[in-house]
Amino acid sequence: MPDVLAALDPEQRQAAEAVRGPVCILAGAGTGKTRAITHRIAHMVLSGTSPAGQILAVTFTTRAAGEMRSRLRDLGVGGVQARTFHSAALRQLQYFWPRISAGPRPTITESKLPAIRAAAGRLRLSLDAASQRDVAAEIEWAKAALVTPDTYASAAAAAGRQPPIDLASLQKVFAAYEDHNADRAQLDFEDLLLLTAAAIEERGDIAGEVRERYRYFVVDEYQDVSPLQQRLLDAWAGDRDDVCVVGDPNQTIYSFAGASPSYLLEFPKRFPGCEVVRLVRDYRSTTPVIELANRLLPSSRLVSQVGDGPPVMFTAYDDEPAEAAAVVQRVRELEKSGVALREMAVLFRVNAQSEVYEAALADAGVPYVVRGGERFFDRAEVREAVVRLRGAARAANPPEGALVDVVSEVLEGVGLTREPPPGRGAAREKWEALRAIAGLAEEMAGASPDADLEMFVADLAQRAESQHAPVVDGVTLASLHAAKGLEWDAVFLVGLVDGTVPITHAFDSPVAIEEERRLLYVGVTRARQHLALSWSAARAAGGRRSRKPSRFLDGLRPADAPRASGPGSKKAKLSVPAEDADLFERLREWRRAVATEAAMPPYIVFSDRTLAAIAAARPVTPAELSRVSGVGPKKLDEHGEAVLEIVRNG
Repeated sequence: MPDVLAALDPEQRQAAEAVRGPVCILAGAGTGKTRAITHRIAHMVLSGTSPAGQILAVTFTTRAAGEMRSRLRDLGVGGVQARTFHSAALRQLQYFWPRISAGPRPTITESKLPAIRAAAGRLRLSLDAASQRDVAAEIEWAKAALVTPDTYASAAAAAGRQPPIDLASLQKVFAAYEDHNADRAQLDFEDLLLLTAAAIEERGDIAGEVRERYRYFVVDEYQDVSPLQQRLLDAWAGDRDDVCVVGDPNQTIYSFAGASPSYLLEFPKRFPGCEVVRLVRDYRSTTPVIELANRLLPSSRLVSQVGDGPPVMFTAYDDEPAEAAAVVQRVRELEKSGVALREMAVLFRVNAQSEVYEAALADAGVPYVVRGGERFFDRAEVREAVVRLRGAARAANPPEGALVDVVSEVLEGVGLTREPPPGRGAAREKWEALRAIAGLAEEMAGASPDADLEMFVADLAQRAESQHAPVVDGVTLASLHAAKGLEWDAVFLVGLVDGTVPITHAFDSPVAIEEERRLLYVGVTRARQHLALSWSAARAAGGRRSRKPSRFLDGLRPADAPRASGPGSKKAKLSVPAEDADLFERLREWRRAVATEAAMPPYIVFSDRTLAAIAAARPVTPAELSRVSGVGPKKLDEHGEAVLEIVRNG
């Protein structure tokens, strides 16, 4: 029998050897929990404690389940069922359906939105796309929390929910949604779990067969389990206690979706005498990163096994463009030192913050990948806003006035309000995206006081074009929620200002504030070696510097944390090698003439950075010019011949 315990540390080995009875593994970030539980399962099978087919391991993502199966195969153990809750429930429901009903198997719906639209239509209630998504999230929370339409209003009020419409109306939509699905014999993903649990609870023959097949259970990420998932787990296990749960209460960041850490924290009370194992040896991050994590969250007791590394960087900036430009400069420095772009990540609280980093990376020719969300200019609300702005600019009587006022007025028609909508969700994300567009107008007005709507629309088109370049490998851009479970050599935590981290709608709830702190903790513990935290005093270049650093940084950042304008600020000057300076200046003169004739800012034609890249590359054919960062197909068609002529004559 292969020794699957030999390579484990003492705590991991303790967990792996606890093969019977209730076991609670409290595994901190980077402590090798997947290693511990897969070696535990392998030890159970190879030692004869359990046949592989009688073990059911459940987790929350197909990626995690796939990784678990792969590791078990590498350990010589096949046949263990490693699945998500929904995958396991679907498999069982399909198998037992002939016993449950004489009718055909129900349809599983991939999205709640069609049924929500039908329910709202039946009630003569108008919901825009963002509100439909928020209603879907609210119904998902309710069903995960075992809340029915009849009890929704009182339960939501008690939980402090902030739905997109009033509680009474949402309760009616919820009821109509359930009726719509029942009429069409279709189930959503929560129904899968609920119906499977009910079948086991109510049918002794089904319960007996399930419990005969599965005798040992392992539940990963147990801090994220919902009441509905716990009900299904209880149905599977029955009165047996061969349950091993693994989780980290310090990484509970999905309470808004119905997750409850209470099941993990109270597991020892529910099963007196259960074995509790704490994994605290961190194999991911250097000592400076772990020390910061422990100071940020005092309940964390991680001990780095990696050793010393670069100090954590704290930097304040005047504005977001300067912050983004400094991040890009640091990315370039790390790349030159040997850190691969795919091993770097820029993490932020809300998806709308990605735009300025997408733009800065694209302008510098640095490839990037947006994880867990659409690129900024691909989002439906952004596309709609751009169409409205373009239409206003091309109207026979275009709106007059200051650029910022005109843009704000147009965006009001799409849904931008002076104050953000309450709560979180799609409506808040839409508002943040529209506010980001308004911020771009403020930035342009600060740099070019005479800029008008036509110039602004041209600028948006240029930004969209440069950010749609296909990329395969590059810097990861992700929200803190989307970064959960991932890790990189270098992590930039950006936009750390009060009102964003923690988010504004958490201010009135101490419980919500603590979840926001845990969210930042998750971000910190994604870094292996290089970690940088930054914030900026203003949204746009030249804007009012009224924003304050996140309260979570109090006591963590140095009192004299450096403030930097950054390479992207208005005062920064692009450095061009002496051998390229003459060609660069002639390209700038040509650009100035083109911009004057077209009545647009020069940077709309080409940015200084792109002109510098052209001067350095000295292309002589259209194909060579197209390979220069910032020269897209449209610009190549409009200006390619003129630029190549200047280069040839240089």
